[in-house]
Amino acid sequence: MATVELLTSEMVVPAEPTPAGAVWLSNLDLAARRGYTPTVYFYRSNSEPGFFAVDVIKDSLAKALVAFHPLAGRLGSDDTGRLQVDCTGEGVVFVTARSDYALDDLMDNFVPCREMRDLFVPPEPAPSPPCVLLLAQVTFLRCGGVVLGLAAHHSLVDARSAAQFVETWASIARGSSDEDTLLSPCFDHKLLSARPAPVVLYDHPEYKPEPTPPAHAVTAVSTYASALITLTKAQVSELKGRCEGASTFRAVVALVWQCACRARSLPQEAETRLHTMIDMRPRLSPPLPQGYFGNAVIRTSAVATVEEVVSNPVGHAARHVRTATSQGDDYARSLVDYLEGVDTMNLPRSGISRAHLRAISWMGMSLHSADFGWGSPAFMGPALMYYSGFLHVLHAAGKDDAVVLALSLEPESMPEFRKVFAEEVVRLDRAAVLATP
Repeated sequence: MATVELLTSEMVVPAEPTPAGAVWLSNLDLAARRGYTPTVYFYRSNSEPGFFAVDVIKDSLAKALVAFHPLAGRLGSDDTGRLQVDCTGEGVVFVTARSDYALDDLMDNFVPCREMRDLFVPPEPAPSPPCVLLLAQVTFLRCGGVVLGLAAHHSLVDARSAAQFVETWASIARGSSDEDTLLSPCFDHKLLSARPAPVVLYDHPEYKPEPTPPAHAVTAVSTYASALITLTKAQVSELKGRCEGASTFRAVVALVWQCACRARSLPQEAETRLHTMIDMRPRLSPPLPQGYFGNAVIRTSAVATVEEVVSNPVGHAARHVRTATSQGDDYARSLVDYLEGVDTMNLPRSGISRAHLRAISWMGMSLHSADFGWGSPAFMGPALMYYSGFLHVLHAAGKDDAVVLALSLEPESMPEFRKVFAEEVVRLDRAAVLATP
């Protein structure tokens, strides 16, 4: 594996004075994974002088931190010990480095894993108070390309919040005239406060410890093999046609769930659960402000037997995924009220049963098109996976309506998954060809 040499490390502070005080964190913030979310953006050199100039990136970061000033603060706690964000203006970590990787070699070899994360994202401190909330690394490659690596603390930032910040940062860097049209961040997390008289209408099993698994469903927390798989526009279209009008996310997740159950050789009677996350910003009544900056996603799931998932057409699994992703305001408010009565420090945040899958959508966001003035990334995705059975679905950078799947499975299951999934893709291709006039 190629190496990375550290060049500089410093703190970047907001370009102007920013408000002091504290940002109250909602129960959904406290329920989020207590750590950082590392992502990478690969940029191909345009061979022009000043490509990804450090001064431009750093100065625009300082300007973006004015509007997003809580990111320049520190994770803290109030008098009761409840986590909050202290708006201290101390800044974010900014690192520059160089690597003997060439971009094409990197893209050929990259899969989300600990080794890649350690190369291209700054080392993470302990994620407890008083820790920094954002770390960034610009790595210059042998070919002239660049990798931008970010790590944002999940207690303040979910994927849509990260996209909003990066979009603003990139817009400032490229001197865009549309800067005034960008969404202003909203830090009023009390919009997601529990009700004075909590009303818990649902069971919310996703926030409870998983029952002791049977022998076939041992938990795999950290050992995994990961893969990046691209589905073309035509393949996605054919798959959606088999799933009775399902969204791209639901159709793709249904196929991965089906193939994973087959690849894992699970007993037909075993229970398999599809875990997912829903962005509740537009689903609440009234909806959250479009610029709401914080955690506004909730965990949901659908359950079936392995036999039900693998023996039926993929559209059947897609209907299960739809059930898991169709919750509304009453469900979210019930969850917030439920979390008010539990110790959020002890919520399950590690692995899931070997029979299960956790799927997250990064679609519908601008993460894949972050243009800092030298073009959109050739690739954007997670820097690592947290455990086996994790799936990210995201837009394929620069490819019209194609999607990328970032998947982790048990090392012994991944070869069979690749085989089974490839067979399904061949069927999609053949059907697409036959359907072409």
